[in-house]
Amino acid sequence: MDIHLNVWAVLVSAVVYFVIGGLWYSVLFGKTWSKLMGFNKLGKKEKAKRMEKAKVSYAVLFVACLLTAYCLAHSVMSGSSFYHISGAPAGLQAGFWTWLGFIVTTQVNSVLWDQKPLKLFFINIGYYLVSFLAMGTLLAVWP
Repeated sequence: MDIHLNVWAVLVSAVVYFVIGGLWYSVLFGKTWSKLMGFNKLGKKEKAKRMEKAKVSYAVLFVACLLTAYCLAHSVMSGSSFYHISGAPAGLQAGFWTWLGFIVTTQVNSVLWDQKPLKLFFINIGYYLVSFLAMGTLLAVWP
């Protein structure tokens, strides 16, 4: 199977993924997420250290977003060929099944073993669901 990926679609998908994360964990669920993560208990020095590390973290995160978009693009293209569907349905399907099979199943460990609250689990997997559906759709409809 010969897969041709659109580099621009992958790049824009990574940006979309990154932006959704920024909105999700600030405007939409920022206060609740911070509280559930225990960030509201940090002192000023600890918060300052985290902010300093954030610069590098955001750069690494964007590279991770690029890698995720690239891998999802392969799923979209492979799924389109395998299932003989294309366009938005192919992207939504690839995004959903990737989310369900890889994100939900790995994120459940945070509840089972790290004793993180169930509400935090749903905030996190909700972010991934929205992101993967958006990226999958974009990757599928962009020629």
